[in-house]
Amino acid sequence: MSARGSAPDTPVPGSAPDSAASDTAGEAAMPYGITLEREHPFDPPAAIMALHRGAEMRRMRYHPNGTVGWLVTSHRLARKVLADPRFCARLGGPAQAPVPMPGLELYGDFEGDFPVTPGMFIEMDPPDHTRLRRKLTGVFTVKRMKQLEPRIAQHVEDRLDALAAGPNPADLVRDFAVPVPSLMICELLGVPYDQRERFEADSAALFTMDAGAEAKTAAIGRLFGFVGELAAAKRAEPTDDLLSDLAADPDLSEEEVAGMAVLLLIAGHETTAKMLALGTMALLENRDQWDLLRDRPELMAGGVEELLRYLTIIHTGIIRQVKTDFEFEGHRIRAGEYVTVSVQTANRDEAHFIEPDRLDVTSDAKGHLTFGHGVHQCLGQQLARIEMRIAFSRLIARFPGLRLAVPAAEVPMVTGQNFYGVAALPVTW
Repeated sequence: MSARGSAPDTPVPGSAPDSAASDTAGEAAMPYGITLEREHPFDPPAAIMALHRGAEMRRMRYHPNGTVGWLVTSHRLARKVLADPRFCARLGGPAQAPVPMPGLELYGDFEGDFPVTPGMFIEMDPPDHTRLRRKLTGVFTVKRMKQLEPRIAQHVEDRLDALAAGPNPADLVRDFAVPVPSLMICELLGVPYDQRERFEADSAALFTMDAGAEAKTAAIGRLFGFVGELAAAKRAEPTDDLLSDLAADPDLSEEEVAGMAVLLLIAGHETTAKMLALGTMALLENRDQWDLLRDRPELMAGGVEELLRYLTIIHTGIIRQVKTDFEFEGHRIRAGEYVTVSVQTANRDEAHFIEPDRLDVTSDAKGHLTFGHGVHQCLGQQLARIEMRIAFSRLIARFPGLRLAVPAAEVPMVTGQNFYGVAALPVTW
């Protein structure tokens, strides 16, 4: 085993390694606390990067419930954990312990597994995960997504027209980054865009770490109610959209249809919106990279991959649970233990990427883990890539002189959600 170890998805605030719980002599970890505050808006927290440089994998105590598990930080081990079926996405079971994720507040003892929200296949393992995800894989192929390019381009141009005709300065989050992916996922699913107020606030609440269990439960209930109403209407009068197809599938229950649609709806706009805004800010603050993409449009596809790697909006990481006792990379891990995979540090791993702390749109960012890895790799990644490629290309071409309207230090950042980003991005031209 190498001198370094591995880390979690995204560190939990106040979490700490547990020196007393180490299974192997000499593995006792130094107690620490992890903060999600970033010293620089585009870099992972210095605390988690320091842990990554010390060990690829270490013991970790989750705060506030005290559960002891593991933190994985290297690219190498992150891929191994995410691809190994012995680490499961279905939380609960042998540990009978609280879910170690900030903001969910599912504290207390449970008999057996935690209940899984119907249709939310990201919380499932095969064969349940396979059965539901297979219903959607044909929709999100590269070929099918490329067929959507004209519609995506039209939505982008419409938003740029509105931006140009509106006030200057403008908020790029409100006027561009949020509407572009929201319009597209609504069109794909068959959700009326003029009813977006019925899902945007609730989807944000689900990702807000300190929202509390009651608020999250209420939010998911409203989302299921909203989508369930739409699905029932489309079951009676189908239209040409994905929700109609799901509603007509005899193998899916009404609850599964609603859950799958809610998952696509919230994941289909929250993450891409944050990448569009934060990516624009990063390019504006690295003007040479903005100019490269302006002068050499052929670099855009690789540039999008580099932005995904460099910025890594996954703020709280990926949680997995150990299915059975076994030895992993020289560590004895036990059934029921939690493992947090830090995607932020994996994407900045100097053992895998050249000069990982520098934004370089000409570099090779292949293999980044922003879309995950293994059977749970993001289903909508091709749609997100195309949306970002078109949006950045058209924005740079239309507003080559775009710049921040306030100093970068005054741009409000989103640090209290599971996905990191920009709350508002004042720009001028």
